[in-house]
Amino acid sequence: MKIRFWGVRGSIASPGPHTVRYGGNTTCIEVRTDANELIILDAGTGIFPLSQTLLAELPVQAHVFITHSHWDHIQGLPFFIPNFIPGNVLRLHGAYDPVSSQGVEQVMSVQLQYSYFPVREAEMKGAIDYVTLMPEQSIQVGSATVTPYLLNHPVINFGYRIEAGGKSVFFTGDHEPPYNIYQTGDAEFAEYQGFVDEKQAAILRGMQGVDVLIADTSYTTQEYSSKVGWGHGTFASSIDYAVRAGAKVLYCTHHEPTRSDDALEGVFAQAVADHPVAPDSLQIRLAYEGHTYEF
Repeated sequence: MKIRFWGVRGSIASPGPHTVRYGGNTTCIEVRTDANELIILDAGTGIFPLSQTLLAELPVQAHVFITHSHWDHIQGLPFFIPNFIPGNVLRLHGAYDPVSSQGVEQVMSVQLQYSYFPVREAEMKGAIDYVTLMPEQSIQVGSATVTPYLLNHPVINFGYRIEAGGKSVFFTGDHEPPYNIYQTGDAEFAEYQGFVDEKQAAILRGMQGVDVLIADTSYTTQEYSSKVGWGHGTFASSIDYAVRAGAKVLYCTHHEPTRSDDALEGVFAQAVADHPVAPDSLQIRLAYEGHTYEF
């Protein structure tokens, strides 16, 4: 299996001289099975440079899995070049939205309104298929099994476990570890804690024993105290998930958009120092644009 990072910033694209080393594009990850099946995790601005490389292997059948519908995870979809070329297929997978009562098809229909984009879906030459997923119900993509897990974010957010050829990867999308919204003395505390524990157990089942865990590490522990409820994790929470799940490699991603490369390396080094792990049990890495990991 091969993973390549095309976008690792969170919330908003942040190109410029201070983000050259790690990149300024928003979330997009390419996964290739050993049979070369193409799975794309999220479609932030990073999907545009990815799509340019796909022109060398037309026709393309791309299986895109959207974690959630916030702009930084979908805004590159209208610029996915194979959509404009006959013979290509984009198969878009994602969650049902209980607010709009629509499936993943709304991700394209909203963006391709004339108010926001000059080309309608009907005018695109490639085929676009839609697959609405349900939590913990696996689907097959060639040799790969993909299972969505419900994570914690202000909208429905799926984390995805991909298994193929005895190898596995889990991507969280945006995720804040679930927490009890009640105080210890509140009557509702115990019941809600049961919900939190159940959700946490399901998330860890999805991550269990993966070769690679790619996790939302937007904040430091100190920063998180003023951002509770925003739906993002910390370096500490991601390291904790990786250790508890027995992951072999942790990639920290969804980098805070105002953090320069130098600052990013600084907070990462501090987090690793504050949360030591046995070097033969877990490798902890910063994700950066263009990086490829093959295993």
